[in-house]
Amino acid sequence: MENIYEVMTYDEKIAFSLRSLYAQNGYNKYRMSKFEEYDLYVKNKDFLVSGNVITFTDTDGRLMALKPDVTLSIIKNSKDNPNELMKVYYNEHVYRVSKGTHSFKEIMQAGVECLGKVDNGVIASVLDLAKASLNKVSSSCALEISNLGIVEAVLDACGFTKSEKREIVVALGEKNEQLIKEHCLRKELSASLTDTVTKLVSVYGNCDKVLPLLDCFAISSECEKEIQSLRAIIATMKNTDGVIIDFSVTGDMRYYNGISFKGFVEGVPVSVLSGGQYDKLMAKMGRKSGAIGFAVYLDELDRSEGR
Repeated sequence: MENIYEVMTYDEKIAFSLRSLYAQNGYNKYRMSKFEEYDLYVKNKDFLVSGNVITFTDTDGRLMALKPDVTLSIIKNSKDNPNELMKVYYNEHVYRVSKGTHSFKEIMQAGVECLGKVDNGVIASVLDLAKASLNKVSSSCALEISNLGIVEAVLDACGFTKSEKREIVVALGEKNEQLIKEHCLRKELSASLTDTVTKLVSVYGNCDKVLPLLDCFAISSECEKEIQSLRAIIATMKNTDGVIIDFSVTGDMRYYNGISFKGFVEGVPVSVLSGGQYDKLMAKMGRKSGAIGFAVYLDELDRSEGR
């Protein structure tokens, strides 16, 4: 009889390996319906990787959607308990516009979510699991970590408004130092504060190199608190080999906070893993719990087959 593993596709083999990894680390399987009410996605459209959603009308007249995202479904269908920790993993199909063909495609996605009491220890363990996930794909990989808490604290200390902060974070993601300087000039910041804000662009390197340099951003008590939090998280991780601190790894500040991260493997020009803390999304959906998670984009892994 033919070995089932031998006839699996490359991404199916990776998915099988990831499921075993997550179960071994105490995560429970989470199963979801293929469908959700469209209203769930339209209210959080900016959170989605792809804003395009396949919709249809159910027999009872409700507008439904083939799910383009797993995280929103997990939040909606789970209990809000900020005093306990729920650890789940998933291996689901989502429906998005393909980057290559620009047509809708069924994409296999694996990932984990932690909801509830999320502290530095939980965050460190999720980062370790993200790195272990990349190692399942390739021995040549890197996990790039940022801290939106530090970025936001610095921008708050400089008096930027919410809309200004969002624009600067976009510029930071593009490593556009000139645009950030222009924002500082319009704000009439001092030369010292302008230098501090623009230095956010240059934060890049391994943990041993970057962590000692972060004190230059300690321009308020909140900044100091966020810097110490990042240091504590990194210190709690089991292994920081291949871990890079890069403040250009950003997300929409309306949804994300604290740690954000992306994973890369050799031979694939885009990130194959993405995650972070999304307490702001939880609050937007009426939840008091904290949350952190990540997804592995299995459709991107076809490009690394054989590595």
